[in-house]
Amino acid sequence: MRKPDLSGQRIPRGFTALVCLLFSVVGVGGCARLPYTTKVVHEDRRVEVTLQREVDPSGYAHPVSLTPEEVGSILKGFSIRPQKSMPTRWFTDEVPPKPVFREDEILALSGWLAAGLHAATPDERIHFALFAPGMNPSNERDVTAGWMAIRDRYLYVTVEYFHVQVPLRKSDQYDYNYPTPPPQFGSYLLYFEPGRFWISDSNGERGLEYRQFLATSPQEMTGNP
Repeated sequence: MRKPDLSGQRIPRGFTALVCLLFSVVGVGGCARLPYTTKVVHEDRRVEVTLQREVDPSGYAHPVSLTPEEVGSILKGFSIRPQKSMPTRWFTDEVPPKPVFREDEILALSGWLAAGLHAATPDERIHFALFAPGMNPSNERDVTAGWMAIRDRYLYVTVEYFHVQVPLRKSDQYDYNYPTPPPQFGSYLLYFEPGRFWISDSNGERGLEYRQFLATSPQEMTGNP
C-alpha cells in the first residue's frame, strides 16, 4: 500500500508547542527526582510555608526551636543579586545586592518559618513563598520563593525566585495554543551580614552559623502565627 504524502501538510503551531512542552516535562521528570510536599504549615494570599521531603536522606538537624524574633533577625541579614555568566560580567556593571526580604515580608513570614523548623523531620526542608500582585495582576503574581534547612551548626538558604512574575493559573502551561509554563528557577548570589557568620562548610557550601549570630544579635518583635 502506498503511504500518503504528508510533506505538504502544515502542522498547527499549537500542536507543536504542546509537543515541545510535553517533551520538556518528561525530560525533566526523567532526569531528576524532586523534593515533594509533605505538609502545609500555612497558606494564604500572601505567604505559603510547606515542608518538603528530600528524596535522598539529608541528615538535617530538624526539628529546631527558634522564636519568630530569632528567625526575623536571621532573615534581615540576607541580601541577593543575580548571578551572571563570566562573559556578561566583562561588559556590564555588577548589580549591587538587594535585601532579600522587606520589613513587612519578615513580619509576615518569620513566625511561620519558625513553626516549620519546629515541625520538620531530619529528611524535610522548609519551603517558603511570598506573593504580591504582578505587573499584570489578572494573569500573574510577583513571587519570592526558596527553602531553608539546618544541618549541624549551619542554616542553609536557597532562593529559587526573587520577585519573579509567575502565571496565576497553573492550567496556562497546558494551553493548547499558547502554553505558558512557569519560569525556571533563577541563579543568584546570596550574602549575609555580618559576613563572618556566613562561611563555607566542609563541603564548600555556604551556610550561616546561626547560633553564633543569634548570640550577638538583639532580636526585635516580629510576626507570630
